[in-house]
Amino acid sequence: MDTKNSGVGVLDKSVRILATLEAGPHSLAELVAATGIARPTAHRLAVALEFHRLVTRDLMGRFVLGARAAELASAAGEDRLLSVASPALSALRDACGESAQLYRRQGDLRICVATAERLSGLRDSVPVGTVLTMQAGSAAQILLAWEEPDKLHRGLYNAKFTAATLSAVRRRGWAQSVGEREVGVASVSAPVRGPNNKVIAAVSISGPMERLGRQPGRAHAAQVMATAARLSEYLIQAKEK
Repeated sequence: MDTKNSGVGVLDKSVRILATLEAGPHSLAELVAATGIARPTAHRLAVALEFHRLVTRDLMGRFVLGARAAELASAAGEDRLLSVASPALSALRDACGESAQLYRRQGDLRICVATAERLSGLRDSVPVGTVLTMQAGSAAQILLAWEEPDKLHRGLYNAKFTAATLSAVRRRGWAQSVGEREVGVASVSAPVRGPNNKVIAAVSISGPMERLGRQPGRAHAAQVMATAARLSEYLIQAKEK
């Protein structure tokens, strides 16, 4: 970790905490060990960062990067994926007639980092910054399905889907859910992959079951997968430049 200091102690320590959380979830004790910041100070700064949504907590109470970090990256134009997500999701929404979202995982949670809502009528509204569980929904299935076996099995604890469900997701390359995250809501999701082929995000459409039916993947999986593939291809090309 870069040990350079700006001379503003509280800022340097806050940045050190954020840099540590880039590697994944940390308990308070783990933050103290990784940063060398005194426990009371680390706790005070982490809670302050949480107030400003730069940090949040997973289901085990560990600190993870919050939605505000993704929002700032998008505003600065530094996030290649978010820079092309908006038009891609708008095109997907128009093709499917349902709201479209992009989710990223943060520890035991997933965060909506981009969205294109259905313009009229009954819809599933998921604003940017919404934090959702990793235990339900087609996007959660996608973000968990290609994890290492130990992480996958831990992620199945209290989940509304099973190992068999995730096996089917890996085989066909997309996921669907019906009433899993929210009663009356159905969704279809597909993986966005980085240059190393690692799943880094999930593209989704979601809407009321009365329109999407009990097998939403039959009608929409191909379009969702095509959008995810285009985003993945863009990331690979951007990396090669």
